[in-house]
Formats: sequence, structure tokens, C-alpha cells
Amino acid sequence: MNQKAVIFLADGMADEPLPELNGKTPLEAVDTPAMDSIARSGVNGTFLTLPEGLPTSSDVANMSVLGFYPERNYPGRGPIEAVSQGIELGPDDVAFRCNLVYASEDGVLRDYSAGHIDNTVSAQLMRDLQAKFGSDKVTFYPGVSYRNLLVLHGREFSDKIDYFKPDSSQDIPLAELKLSAADGSPEAAHTVAFLDELDRKCAEFLAAHALNQGKEAPANRIWPWSPGRRPNLTPFDECYLGRKGAVISAVDVIKGIGKCAEMEVIEVPGATGFIDTNYAGKVAAALEAIKTHDLVYVHVEAIDECSHLGDLKLKMQAIADFDAKIVAPILEALKGQPVRFAVLPDHPVPIRLRKHTTTPVPLAICGPGIEPDGVQAFSETLAPTGKLGFLKGNELVKKLLAL
Repeated sequence: MNQKAVIFLADGMADEPLPELNGKTPLEAVDTPAMDSIARSGVNGTFLTLPEGLPTSSDVANMSVLGFYPERNYPGRGPIEAVSQGIELGPDDVAFRCNLVYASEDGVLRDYSAGHIDNTVSAQLMRDLQAKFGSDKVTFYPGVSYRNLLVLHGREFSDKIDYFKPDSSQDIPLAELKLSAADGSPEAAHTVAFLDELDRKCAEFLAAHALNQGKEAPANRIWPWSPGRRPNLTPFDECYLGRKGAVISAVDVIKGIGKCAEMEVIEVPGATGFIDTNYAGKVAAALEAIKTHDLVYVHVEAIDECSHLGDLKLKMQAIADFDAKIVAPILEALKGQPVRFAVLPDHPVPIRLRKHTTTPVPLAICGPGIEPDGVQAFSETLAPTGKLGFLKGNELVKKLLAL
């Protein structure tokens, strides 16, 4: 019988010691009995999720955790999310992730999420942008909340564009955050000029839009970033000797990675990508999926969002919710069954920085055939002292599936 496994992925959970927590990290300061039980009954170590030279983004990090080697295969955030939405990209299409953001009147990026804009409002704004500016050269697609897409059509456009990640650029003047050509091609220069003009027109349109009036953080700018062309990942079952994988997530970037790798992507009604997500629905989906799959990847976005907000109290609540509402009930339901479990973040988001860092993340694994190493709790400080060591590439999934 194939070894089965569940990965609990807490997006952005890792952090740094904070004076206000008496030198503890948020993870260490929160009571997390379920994650601690994985660490206590298993082995602990660290994992390299953000290889050098790549964007410090969740798509890169989650591709790494699943063993898809983004240093060889990274297509860009835009095309991954396009796959998630079922958008067929032609050979001459360039897909950008397109945030709806809030910039203040003095020309500073203030909120990468436009106040975590409501889905219905965001979708209407994107539809209206499409009606106003959509053409044979550009298409706007609504996604989830601020997470939307923009696709450019034609050989005149390039994906070789340098950009600034919006959630790492808050409180910086827009003049310092401009797109630029990543090579000397006329197509790259044309793409930058085209998007600069489109951004100007969209800003005027959004500022006057009825849905943006009276808002503390109106969605008054578009933010195209992380472009790329149609992706081509090796299927999960080809990577792992015929094993079947399933993905459970609220956000298009994780679902897109799953679809690119031909994993089953399980939709959970009410999954929002924030602290109001449908935790119980994700648990039920995971328990059903493990019956027919070898690996189930349970991704929760909320902790990352709270970290980018710089809200320590909310981050700690999100960590506690992850432990109590995701990890604990799945561990309890599968107690005594031949399933291995892993828990880890995909990357750190230190509260003081409000952006991703490249520090390797803590990792704990437990289950059949895993001998405990003596570490008593799951944390950034204790994990490196365990016997698992420093993992990267496909080593985590192969260990979980006993390959």
C-alpha cells in the first residue's frame, strides 16, 4: 500500500522574535497544541522554499514545497492564476497578476489589497474595466478579492518585465515602483509604455467610479506584476511514481499550481483566503480527499494576509485558528491511520517588515516510520535543532510518501 500524507501549509506564518512578545515569535507565543504534537511525535528541521534569484513570492515557495523546482520551471504568477481560472493562454499571450490597490493622493502605495476589497465589488470593477478598456490587445479578468488578472495579446508584448511586488511595496512612492524592461528588446519597452498608459487611464476611471466613493482605501489603481506565458509543469504523478495529489486552497495561485501539475484541485465553498474562511469545509474536503489520494495539500492563506497588514493580534489569532480549526481536527479524525503529516509555512512574513523574507522555514514531520527527535514544540527556534536537517527540492514530498 502506498504511504499517504497530509501537508499543512500555513502561508506566511514564520516570523522573527518580537520585544512585545518577550523575545518570542508569534508562532511561539500562541498556544498551538496540534502543531506541537506533530513536532513532539516526529522529526524537525528546516526547508528552503525561496531559492536565490527568484521572486520571494508564494507561487515560488509553494512550488518548492511540492518539489516542482521553480528555479527550473517558474512561469510567473500571472499564468499560474490564469490556469486556475481556466483561462486558455495562446502562444502570444502574456498574463499578469493584477492587484486592485489603493494609492493615496500624494502618490504613495498605501494598501496592496484596497482594504481587502469585497469579491463582488472587485468583480464589478474588473468587469467595468474590461467594458471600458478591453480590446483585442488587453483583457481584464476578475479573481478573488484584490487578486485579479490582466492578459496582453500579441507578439508586440513581452513577459521580460521587471516589477515590484505590491505587498512588499506599501508606503513607497509610486514614482519609485515603476515597471521597467528586463531586457533590451523593443517588445519589452513597448509593453512597459503600453501598461504605463493603461495604468494612467484606469486610475482616472477608478477614481471616479461610484463603487470607490467614500471608501477609506478605495481600489483606485491597477497593479500588473509577475508576468509570464503559458506554463508547462511536469504532472505530480510523473514526479512521484504514479502517486496522486490533491490541493485545497482558497486562492488562485495555489489552485493554479495544482492544476498545472494535474493534481486534483478541490473547491471549498466559502473559502476566502482570509480569517473568515470556511475552515470546517477545508477539513471535510481533506478527509474525503485522503481516501482516494496519496498526498493532500491543505493551504491556508489568512496568516500571510494578517502579516502583510502588520496586525500582530490578528496574525496570532490566524495562527491559533489554523492550529485549532485545521490541524487539530484532521489529526484527530485520522488518528491511528497510516498517514504521515507535515506542517510548515511557505515563507516568513515578519510583522515588522510586512513582506516576505528568504529565511528557510521550520518544518515538522510525523507518522508511521518516523522516529521522534526530542523536539517538544513547533517553532522557528526549535525546528533547526531537530534531526531532520535542511531539506529542499522534492525531498519533503519524497520523505512523506516514502519514495
